[in-house]
Amino acid sequence: MLTPKYPPQDTAPPVTATGPSAHTPAPVQPLAPAPVAPASNRPTVQLTPGSALALAAGGGAVVLVVGAVLVSMLLAVAITATSVAVCAVVLRSVLNQERNR
Repeated sequence: MLTPKYPPQDTAPPVTATGPSAHTPAPVQPLAPAPVAPASNRPTVQLTPGSALALAAGGGAVVLVVGAVLVSMLLAVAITATSVAVCAVVLRSVLNQERNR
């Protein structure tokens, strides 16, 4: 069921030239060498152990800051949802007391 289905092999006999051909190939022109890209004037970045450590520390600080912002936003949403739920329960109890009187 999951095995691939291959088309049947071509069974036509190969075509061979039998006799002189009327077509004569054109002489082959030698290819020109490919153009070389000019050398870049930009300086290359070389990481020393100190700069690699600073880069890793900076990346870690970015991750911590983004994580703190996301957690604080989640906490704000959770506090808001809890306060809305408490308000709904209080309103429901107040409305039920008014109906029972």
